[in-house]
Amino acid sequence: MQPFRLDPTTPAHGPAPHGARQIAGGTNLVDLMRLGVERPTALVDLDRVSAPALRGITRLPDGTFRIGALTRMAEAAADTELRRDLPMVVQSLELAASPQIRNMASLGGNLLQRTRCPYFRDVSWPCNKRERGSGCGAMEGITRHHAILGTSDSCIAAYPGDFAQAALALDAQIEITGQGGVRRMKLARLHRLPGATPDVETALDADETITAIHLPAPGWARRSLFLKRRERTSYSFALVSAACALDLDGDRVREVRLALGGVATIPWRAFPAEQLLAGERLTEECAHAAGVAAFADAVVRPDNAFKRDLGAALIARALLAARALPAARDLPVTETRR
Repeated sequence: MQPFRLDPTTPAHGPAPHGARQIAGGTNLVDLMRLGVERPTALVDLDRVSAPALRGITRLPDGTFRIGALTRMAEAAADTELRRDLPMVVQSLELAASPQIRNMASLGGNLLQRTRCPYFRDVSWPCNKRERGSGCGAMEGITRHHAILGTSDSCIAAYPGDFAQAALALDAQIEITGQGGVRRMKLARLHRLPGATPDVETALDADETITAIHLPAPGWARRSLFLKRRERTSYSFALVSAACALDLDGDRVREVRLALGGVATIPWRAFPAEQLLAGERLTEECAHAAGVAAFADAVVRPDNAFKRDLGAALIARALLAARALPAARDLPVTETRR
């Protein structure tokens, strides 16, 4: 494999050799290359691209946060305005991976990270995500960490990320740049359900790159949080995670956003739970009913059936914890952005 490095003045959507893969932090791609899962003919080093729009956090006039796709996870987690206005975003970043990885991993790359399914990562097993039509080793295997929502007869691999859930709950959008120019897309449309083609994971064209993430920041999103249940207290992927943002009128739900991780093949918005809660008094009973509703369509296997109850309980806990938060946080902001 020959390295392919862009000149620092080359646009991020410049031409690349056939079979090339983009690399930024490398925390996912390099790992998969070592395992033999990824075999690019060349690497396009995005870190050498000097375009300022690819880095940093900007507050737009409408209050939206625009975050360059090469911004590191640690940089976003340390941002004082994000911490004040979108706490669930910061929490999703702080609970991910390790400090060393957060210092290297880019937010754009984090959105595109590939599954941690052991049958995908071990090339001795058949995997429809690696090679369409080859079969799925997980179907008759150990499925403790696999998905129970959004699955198909071809794939039950769970999406591993955390940040995507928090962004999805906010109806985030992404900027995408390719040889045809720049376009915007809702984050909810980026990841594709496996269906019969689990090898096609996103809606990006081959020449396209995520260049920025746009996070809306309504005032009520200060009442938000991110909860994660895992087997270890650090450097472990979620068995179940929940991003929750809540707007209350007294004790009644005016607006609620819920997104789930660890349980689905893509970042998963819990629309049935949101619909059940709309206009209702947020009691313990209502919160638990919402959790159950979120998993009504779950397809479980003996090893991962526990995720249905764990996920329902985590949603209830997130809702009740969000209810206990103040409607607005008044953390001081000492940073001035240029």
